[in-house]
Amino acid sequence: MITIDPALWSRLHGASVHFPIALTLASLLFEGLEFLSPRMSSLKTQLHAAARFTIILGALGTIPAVCSGMLMTRGNPWGHDALLLHHLFVWPAFAGLVGLGTWRGLVGDPASRTGLAIYLTVLFLVTGLMAGAGYWGGELVLNS
Repeated sequence: MITIDPALWSRLHGASVHFPIALTLASLLFEGLEFLSPRMSSLKTQLHAAARFTIILGALGTIPAVCSGMLMTRGNPWGHDALLLHHLFVWPAFAGLVGLGTWRGLVGDPASRTGLAIYLTVLFLVTGLMAGAGYWGGELVLNS
């Protein structure tokens, strides 16, 4: 029987969570720069493409992060103490990021100014939720 070192899942999880975080932050940055750029510039088009690409990749990057996390917790989606606090941020961030990536991948651009405002608000909230999840994940690592 082959046994797998439990620390492997911890290292895999630690490595895989940074990709969706970085890509989501990059998408937020690109969206902000796109918003501030002149109306009909090639830079605006490039920033728009970069924002779309990074949010879709960020959503896809959640798959190994969530799978390795579930393996570490032996399938427990909640836990207790710091793990519970970590998961209270993780699950809404995961759902929001997958939703944003799906929206951009299937639907494309928000159809209206209101749609864009909703998209950017959700993106900002997801980024905040990811920061909270990262904080409590760090607490788990430092206190174990």
